Amino acid sequence: MKPILFEEVVLAKDFPDKKLKKGDIATIVEHHPVSDGEDGYTLEVFNALGDTLTVISVAESAIDPLTENDVLTVRSLVAA
Repeated sequence: MKPILFEEVVLAKDFPDKKLKKGDIATIVEHHPVSDGEDGYTLEVFNALGDTLTVISVAESAIDPLTENDVLTVRSLVAA
């Protein structure tokens, strides 16, 4: 099933330049259809308080749907 706008998804890979890790949750805010390749999506990533951390564009293969077996966790962006 294709992801839809404003759906929450899980990152399927790390994005070190944005300090994002596989398993982080993001919200789809834009779909970029491609006729002869892989569709892309713009994602907004929020902190635990609901503030925007970053916006990133990724290929569809870089996201996975949330499932009923997923557990939400919290991690700090600041190294201890």
